Amino acid sequence: MKPSAHLTIPLLLAIATGSAAAPRVPIGEDCGTYVRHDPGGDYTNPTDREGLTVVEQYHFTPEVERLVRGATGSLGADIGYTLDHFPNHHRALAAMSKLALRDKTPKPYGARYSIGCYFDRALRFRPDDARVHALFGGYLLGLGQSDAALEQLQEAVRLEPGNATTHYNLGLLYLKRKDYQQARASAHQAYGLGFPLPGLKNQLTAAGQWREAE
Repeated sequence: MKPSAHLTIPLLLAIATGSAAAPRVPIGEDCGTYVRHDPGGDYTNPTDREGLTVVEQYHFTPEVERLVRGATGSLGADIGYTLDHFPNHHRALAAMSKLALRDKTPKPYGARYSIGCYFDRALRFRPDDARVHALFGGYLLGLGQSDAALEQLQEAVRLEPGNATTHYNLGLLYLKRKDYQQARASAHQAYGLGFPLPGLKNQLTAAGQWREAE
């Protein structure tokens, strides 16, 4: 099973390293250092992913991912266990982010760390993982931190310029900021890469800002 090419927290909700801002870790919180487990490792590495079945079968079940109920304990504990083994597990990071936003807490019940720490750990482990930057941007936007979200999404596009979904989400954020030129450029990139949803184009059209790509 390959990581989803379009996995991110949807910015349609009305919604480190390099040039991107570092994760917002609560003052005084120790995020710890990742210790490799067996199974465990890099979510994007085919060899490491051979151990995913064991972790996902008992902890990151479909009901856990949908935030219905925990598998062995609380949702925070099961998702956290998954991230302890695969710190850049894209779907688990998305689920923990949604749980934190849903429960209006940076540290969901049962989780060992705050969501800021989970992103910090993921980006220290794999600073070049574009999907982690994109997911972090989505979470920050969910908190209303537009500037920080922009930095993360820009970094995601830089690291993975062929991802249509990230261009689309970045375009939505530019549109939210009324930066129509950049929103249009991102839209052209997304649609040129085959992104299927017309929402960004429709919103730009409604604002009188849509132009076809030259």
